Amino acid sequence: MRELRAIVLALVVPLALSCTSGTSPETGSDATSAATPSASPRAGSARSEPKSDPDPEPESGSESESEPQRKAARVPEVPSKKPAALAEELDLAARTLRDPDATQAEKRAAGELQQVAIRNLATEPERFRRNVLARLEGETAFVTRAGVRAARVLSAMTSPQRSLPRWRIIAPPSPERLRGHYRLAQRRIGVHWSYLAAIHLVETRMGRIRGTSTAGARGPMQFLPATWQLYGAWGDINDPRDAILAAARLLRANGAPRDMTEALYHYNPSDSYVRAVSDYARAMRRSDTAYVGYWHWRVLYRHARGTYVLPVGYPRTRALLLPNA
Repeated sequence: MRELRAIVLALVVPLALSCTSGTSPETGSDATSAATPSASPRAGSARSEPKSDPDPEPESGSESESEPQRKAARVPEVPSKKPAALAEELDLAARTLRDPDATQAEKRAAGELQQVAIRNLATEPERFRRNVLARLEGETAFVTRAGVRAARVLSAMTSPQRSLPRWRIIAPPSPERLRGHYRLAQRRIGVHWSYLAAIHLVETRMGRIRGTSTAGARGPMQFLPATWQLYGAWGDINDPRDAILAAARLLRANGAPRDMTEALYHYNPSDSYVRAVSDYARAMRRSDTAYVGYWHWRVLYRHARGTYVLPVGYPRTRALLLPNA
């Protein structure tokens, strides 16, 4: 426990920058930590990146960030670059995420370490990745492997940008509230909650990114208004609960739950997108701590200068360059 506290305390202050995406990010978004470029939830229609941020504040119950926290915002520490040490950090992060006695600050630090470690592993040579994965505990290895696969295919869909995005980064609803929305959609419509959570993660980092795409897609699950008319059931396009239920209706109308590959392809006509969402969903079905970790993942943005962390409060709170990105 002393070792756990030492690593967590080293991360808590640097990671106080935010409590990821209600809109799909631009092509420069870092695919391992922010939403990916995606299509609007309509069969065959390409969705584009958010450029503005008129959406309202999140529902009550979200974590919030105080002014002192914003002023003290720091970037996440970079995980170890040695296989044995990195594996130990990932296993420790996983143990923290499933520890009922761990504080929110400790879980946040663990989730963010997991995120940056997976992001880094996705770009390492295959020999290095295998060395790390071979040292991990079983559940940690499964979640890490799924995350690396998703990161690699999503990264291929993006490219670094020369300017930072015109988004607003907000605190998402609590993980308990969101899980309640996902499970409600599963009970009512029959789409497994893990797919809805995975789409939410990829699209808008579970509601952290607020912005409207150049095509007009809006809200935490990125719907075009015309598509919303088909699946929104007269709800609020910006409301997490209404948007999650609408996403489930769209998937059900296009083959879910029998054929999730086809249903996901109708959500975003990209094989890479389908593979990434499926990997994240599979990880959450295998490991409850995967969902907890994903909920804590931040918004990272691929820029020509490197990868930026977009903290809660952005753009009022400045973007921070990730070290050794």
